[in-house]
Amino acid sequence: MIPQSTDPVSRYVNRGIRNPDLIEAASAINEDRLADAEPLLRAHLRQDPLDVAAIRLMAQLAARLGRYKDSEALLRRALELAPDFIVARSNLAGILYRQNRFEETVELLNDVLAAQGDDAGGQSLMAAALGRIGEYDEALALYGALTERFPQHAKLWMSYGHVLKTVGKQDEGVAAYRRALAEEPTLGEVWWSLANLKTVQFDAADIAAMEDALNRDESLSDDDRLHLHFALGKAYDDRREAEASFGHYDRANRIRHGQLEYDPDIITAHVDTIIARFTPEFLSNRSNLDEGAADPIFILGMPRAGSTLLEQILASHSLIEGTMELPDMPAIAIREGKGVASGWVDAVVQMSTDRLAELGDDFLNRTRVQRKTHRPFFIDKLPNNWIYTGLIHLILPNAKIIDARRHPLDCCFSNFRQHFAKGQAFSYSLSDMGRYYADYVRLMAHFDRVLPGRVHRVIHEQLIEEPEVHVRAMLDYVGVPFEEACLNFHENRRAVRTASSEQVRRPINRDGVDQWRAYEKWLDPLKSALGSLWHSYPAVDDRAQNAAVVAKS
Repeated sequence: MIPQSTDPVSRYVNRGIRNPDLIEAASAINEDRLADAEPLLRAHLRQDPLDVAAIRLMAQLAARLGRYKDSEALLRRALELAPDFIVARSNLAGILYRQNRFEETVELLNDVLAAQGDDAGGQSLMAAALGRIGEYDEALALYGALTERFPQHAKLWMSYGHVLKTVGKQDEGVAAYRRALAEEPTLGEVWWSLANLKTVQFDAADIAAMEDALNRDESLSDDDRLHLHFALGKAYDDRREAEASFGHYDRANRIRHGQLEYDPDIITAHVDTIIARFTPEFLSNRSNLDEGAADPIFILGMPRAGSTLLEQILASHSLIEGTMELPDMPAIAIREGKGVASGWVDAVVQMSTDRLAELGDDFLNRTRVQRKTHRPFFIDKLPNNWIYTGLIHLILPNAKIIDARRHPLDCCFSNFRQHFAKGQAFSYSLSDMGRYYADYVRLMAHFDRVLPGRVHRVIHEQLIEEPEVHVRAMLDYVGVPFEEACLNFHENRRAVRTASSEQVRRPINRDGVDQWRAYEKWLDPLKSALGSLWHSYPAVDDRAQNAAVVAKS
């Protein structure tokens, strides 16, 4: 284990240790008896509202419940009362990290580590945060030092492997993952991390080790179990053993689906609302929104649709910087939708043009930390931004929007075989995924009608067949001249965080085309949810509406 922070100003913690109610509350939190902890802490704080140790425990409880804003407010109150409470400051850094506020996390950890330089937990969090803002050299240096200090810590080796993979040091990344498995052979996330490179093929000994872990270790967590099933799905897929492969993928998805609460009706209703609000009349009243930065290029659509390939192509241009999948557009939408019954859609519809412009500036300010060069354009390739196409148009009218589109059966089955670190709750059920794809196509077809030419679509299979034609068309849409480097994108050694990181370091190929066919006998729920989309692809308009009707019935 990495040693946890030890607060040099221990009087705050010592005060809590002497109080039986706080001891019981801390034990309840550690044992996941959160309902027992909350009344104890509330009662104590009514008696002693300035007890910073109790405030910190309440913040920990809020974090365990997923109430990160509440946790942040409590920790800031504790630090207001006790600015030298280093453990609380370290806890606050962790809460900021969970909210994707990575730059603030780094700033806060600088204070923590200045006061407590040997804090290995803080250094590990710092390395993770640095990686999230693209400071990979510093992150690698920290992980390298930490793995030397704690060579038996498997998860440190795993995190080190993640960053090595991201910067293109695949052999070193694989070695780090293998070292993690040597320390903890049943750590499912590491097996999946190897599988997720897409270029590593497991041998018979690897398969036996994973099967043995699943069959013999009853203490395995569900997370380890689902990661092992995903990895074995990949292992048997590489061996062309479709039935065994699908069996493992199916078991993995069933476990993950059971952990999540996903209702496909919510996305369908959300798309209905957007279509109803973003009418030609509404948009024509805002047609004068012709000011604003042209810096951002949004690549959106379904995950596993080729967006990383498009990003790599564009980021090989001398005027375009690649970043990563940025969380900022969803964060802005969620923030603006608070307190509005229908969420961000009606909030945005009611906004003044000045407020819309402020939101565009807010996006540019939030994403500035990700820009490491002086190139005039930068890419946000978060696929799920398709739901915010109308918002992007209104707050950044000069931004470019590129829709990465892949055959629905290949795309959706690729998602079914993929375990995502977070989000993408729709992807763990074939029928949910088909509905999600149909709703995505339906919304993009709407914007094709009401904002013709606003979104540039790249059909993955057409790009593979005629790369130069479609690369030139994409660059022309962005407004930059053609450069040969964009066709030689695989030579670009930039950092890539997504599951396609190694695939985009190879020339364009057809490896991902028609992969669904070997599994067709198990894909009826997906086909049913897609309706006619998988027959008509790449045609979309009327058939997209039909697919939505089929999915809702």
